[in-house]
Amino acid sequence: MQQQPPANRPAPQRARGKGRLVTKYLAGRTRIAELFQEGCGKIRLPETFDSSLEAILINSSGGLTGGDRLEWGLRAGPGTQVTVTTQANEKIYKASADTALLSSHIEVGAGARVAWLPQESILFDRASLTRELSVDLAEDAEFLAVEAIIMGRTAMGERAENGLFRDRWRVRRAGRLIHAEEMRFEGEIASLGERSAVLSGKVAYATVFYTGAQAEAFLPRLRNILSGGYSGASHWQDKLVVRIAAEDGFALRKILVPVISLLRNGAPVPKVWNT
Repeated sequence: MQQQPPANRPAPQRARGKGRLVTKYLAGRTRIAELFQEGCGKIRLPETFDSSLEAILINSSGGLTGGDRLEWGLRAGPGTQVTVTTQANEKIYKASADTALLSSHIEVGAGARVAWLPQESILFDRASLTRELSVDLAEDAEFLAVEAIIMGRTAMGERAENGLFRDRWRVRRAGRLIHAEEMRFEGEIASLGERSAVLSGKVAYATVFYTGAQAEAFLPRLRNILSGGYSGASHWQDKLVVRIAAEDGFALRKILVPVISLLRNGAPVPKVWNT
């Protein structure tokens, strides 16, 4: 149960945001069917020069802390091509109480392709975050997702020693559950990360998920990219799962960017990743 502040003390201000995008295929291009935004959740749609659509998610509050709520929704209509990213790294600050919630729900229609490519989330010391990703795919839809975490800004001498991070994924194709995972770091998360079965001292890590007709064909080339690093890739039942761990965010991107490009058939990461 969430603790209530004393009667003589005002409740702390909390960020609330929602954003939802629905796309349709019209006249040879992916176009907007619906766009909704509320609170600190903003969506911007830069110009593209092909038939696809790119959406940039923005948290105008500048980060998340305990009690904040941010919800994203995407419904990609049949035959559409959508890439979703974020304007910057999502910063998860120290929580004095409660937990921040970041939830995303994605629907991908028949023959549609979605690349879900948010930039890394940075956990500060004593941050508290629950992240949820729920995906519903049509039988022949193609889907790529990347979620990455950096535990403290090492370049600034920062380290996330304690905190809470919970990650929940559910991916369904034609109503069938094809991928589920749960992860939880709680308490002395830096010490947990030191364990060889967890991160072996690495502070930056990512999960890359791909499901589509080319999954098996991508695997050998993926393993060539990942060779020699603290990472690996697996394929089964028309899906790929890649796990990457690195010394810091810079080292993580050196591996993550070519992995994403491969799984996008050579297309680069969104431009905002380089700004």
